[in-house]
Amino acid sequence: MPPGPIIRRLFGPFERSITNIYRRTFVDLDHFATQMIVWVPRPHRILEVGCGEGAVTERLAAKYSDASITAIDINANIGRLFRPKNPRVTFAQKSAEEAAATSPNAFDLVVLCDVFHHVPVSDRSGMLSAISECMAPGGSFIFKDWTPSRTLIHSLTLFSDRYLTGDSVQFCTKAEIESLIVTIFGAGAIRAEASILPWPNNIAFLVRPDLR
Repeated sequence: MPPGPIIRRLFGPFERSITNIYRRTFVDLDHFATQMIVWVPRPHRILEVGCGEGAVTERLAAKYSDASITAIDINANIGRLFRPKNPRVTFAQKSAEEAAATSPNAFDLVVLCDVFHHVPVSDRSGMLSAISECMAPGGSFIFKDWTPSRTLIHSLTLFSDRYLTGDSVQFCTKAEIESLIVTIFGAGAIRAEASILPWPNNIAFLVRPDLR
């Protein structure tokens, strides 16, 4: 097991609060949630891919109070720190490909936040293709990830992701992300982009394929 989960469990009842403080060093998820609701105000069914322990899921549930939310991840600790319990939120241990097979064209909004750099390069196109299959006609996809730079904060991010999670992470440049999105969703599918606080490395895209 990588050291991160072991260290975090030593915090006991303070784990959730300390984890949130640590995460805010790198990304302001409340700012990201505010940006999402500006881009996609009223989805009915939301799919979050790679939800982890539920940090983004909490923001989705708070911002989209009328939506049903399905949060998926391939890891076993799915939704472990999600609070409070919510009947509109369902957690499931499955991949994007499995979600596409069981719920095709089902979701008005699909969210992928800070997951892509953990995905093996050979699997990235397949994940994006599966996400496109999950989207309802006219649906939206919000993609957020960390882009590399020659800065101390990027070095800290790389250390955190590689040595605390144990994953062999590989970050994409903004241009590489845009190229992959256009390849899967089509030219013109990127409708907007935003920088998420507190660092310009946090890049988000609103993706909405052209139905014509």
